[in-house]
Amino acid sequence: MTKITRFAPSPTGTLHIGGVRTALFNFVYSKQQQGKFLIRIEDTDAERSTREFEDNILKGLADMGIVPDETPVRQSERADLYQAAISSIVDSGHAYYCNCSKERLEEMRSAQQAKGSKPQYDGKCRNLNLPLSHETVLRLKTPQDGELIFHDLIRGEVVFQNTELDDLILVRSDGAPTYHLCNVVDDHDQGVTTVIRGEDHLSNTPRQIHIQQALGFPSLEYAHLPMVLGQDKKRLSKRNAVTSLQDYFDQGYLQSSMINMLARLGWSKGDKEIFYLKDLISDFRIQEVQKAGAIFDPVKLDWINSNHLAALSFNDFKEQLLPFLKTHNIDVAAKENSDEIIAAMRTSKPTLAGIALDLKPYFFNIDAYDEKAAKKFLVGSQSSLEYILRKLQGLETWNESSIDDALAAAQSALSLPTPKLNQPIRIAMTGSTHSPSLGLTLALFGQEESHLRISNAIKYLEDSSS
Repeated sequence: MTKITRFAPSPTGTLHIGGVRTALFNFVYSKQQQGKFLIRIEDTDAERSTREFEDNILKGLADMGIVPDETPVRQSERADLYQAAISSIVDSGHAYYCNCSKERLEEMRSAQQAKGSKPQYDGKCRNLNLPLSHETVLRLKTPQDGELIFHDLIRGEVVFQNTELDDLILVRSDGAPTYHLCNVVDDHDQGVTTVIRGEDHLSNTPRQIHIQQALGFPSLEYAHLPMVLGQDKKRLSKRNAVTSLQDYFDQGYLQSSMINMLARLGWSKGDKEIFYLKDLISDFRIQEVQKAGAIFDPVKLDWINSNHLAALSFNDFKEQLLPFLKTHNIDVAAKENSDEIIAAMRTSKPTLAGIALDLKPYFFNIDAYDEKAAKKFLVGSQSSLEYILRKLQGLETWNESSIDDALAAAQSALSLPTPKLNQPIRIAMTGSTHSPSLGLTLALFGQEESHLRISNAIKYLEDSSS
């Protein structure tokens, strides 16, 4: 049997990383089985669903290399399928119409809660054989005793007591089918064999299996993934991490880094930390996914992204970086040694956006010095900067080696610890204390620009003390 998985997002918001992780595991599992991966847009919530969010979801998945094997379908365009299923389940006697008012249901639930019981429908209309009307909903006749058992690829045997499952609504009073019915009908129609989704759907599974059985549909495989948690061990939210996939791309995280990070949310392969999609398809085992919640660690993502950036050839790295340079109006053609500058700075930050920001001082004049750095290192360094400037002005050859020699001689003559010598110069050159080795930094700027920036720092100190 061909294994078929699906990712079924609701287009009520942008694609978030928890959803991407679910789509990724479905995609990888299908590829391992030489099967199919499908996308179904569950857009029956007409008030909140938009094509804009749908486009965002599909683009985000495509950017991750998660592409369906068939054209995505929309639930909003499948009404005939649901109506046929409704007729079938009514004719089979596995469902009934219920006209209980909202007021009665609220009173019933309140009374149950007061007794410490689980709020659930009491089956008042189950055997009344009520006809369809504009006031009725259609409910499933859930078995009233026994238990429902299914095997979860991650959790093993899962058992639900049928007494804990009430007669859920299949069709609302306005004729609209509910999520559970649409979900079951769509999976059957699309030939889905394996449902891989978050553990927040675990309680939906017995309900959907009962609907499958009422409609005479075959059973499916299930795997319920651990929830993605923030570092506070609560469900991931915007309070403790960025949740939109596009936001991560906008910060300069690579597609391959996001795949690497998301795959590690609940799964690991020994000591192997860095891998790509092809490695995941080769090594991933759904049965090895952990049951406990998976913590999303931004520091770990930075480390992963640094490794993926380092693995790029220089030309590929530069191509990835160019859009981020453009956001800062950095024109690489403006400097003859721009490639040298980029190569020297490519490890300055773990993201492309951070690297691009660090490159600004190499292409533009400094507007202001970092206040904290200036207070700590620049203030009080005027005399040493004047001495260093004289030393540098006397250099006949301007390269990293000759500059390093001049700086070493200056440090010895001034009897300064390395930070007291180097950091004021770094601040003068870049506005902050972050740069490659100081000799390389000055070499990249060139002799004339280096003299100018150190002179500007001296003037800044003179003006500050006057």
